[in-house]
Amino acid sequence: MSEGMLNMWISFIGMGLLLLAMGLILVSRYKLKGWASGIVSILAYLSLIIGAVIILYIVFSGPTR
Repeated sequence: MSEGMLNMWISFIGMGLLLLAMGLILVSRYKLKGWASGIVSILAYLSLIIGAVIILYIVFSGPTR
């Protein structure tokens, strides 16, 4: 697998984590109460941070050959 193709799949994983974070934040705010909301919120914000780091890495790594 070429480096460009690998970067594409890694960026898809990052975008998926960002979408997952968005869904989990909505669920934790509007559907859950109590400690379950807190746990889902922590998972959501962790996936948001990891997804953002992945996307920033892909963007700032520059073009591939």
